[in-house]
Amino acid sequence: MNIDIVNLKRLMRALRRYDFDEVELREGDQSIVLRRSPRDVEGRAPAFVPPAPSRFPMDTGDRATASGVDDAAPAVEAGLITVTAPLVGTFYRAASPQARPFVEVGSTVHPGDPLCIIEAMKLMNEIEAECSGTVVEVLVDNERAVEYGEPLFRLRPSR
Repeated sequence: MNIDIVNLKRLMRALRRYDFDEVELREGDQSIVLRRSPRDVEGRAPAFVPPAPSRFPMDTGDRATASGVDDAAPAVEAGLITVTAPLVGTFYRAASPQARPFVEVGSTVHPGDPLCIIEAMKLMNEIEAECSGTVVEVLVDNERAVEYGEPLFRLRPSR
């Protein structure tokens, strides 16, 4: 099966855009499977179970309260779209160390505009905007490891 990187990126965008968990392509005896999330042994996506807040917090000097909520954490503005990492890898704000970042706070983006690159297994995966809007926050430092689903940017969608 011959699949070029352009079609592979289109399939990856379709997974996100249409909220598919998995796509399988077959050609003869060859196949390729793209999944958005890891599967457990029973074939279901693992459920996220948030940790229970501690009933007896230790005084560690941090800002956590007895409820487990950080009172100093800024509230997320209503109506913002959070762009999350579609895969595990290394986050890059620009195409090269000498290049300017793809976006800054205040940048206007349109569907298909590059926001960042995530390097995974020596492959550079360009992460693109899926809607028009303005970048409100860049949540990750350059060259930092990111996890699947980790928030990367917050966008205020255009009306």
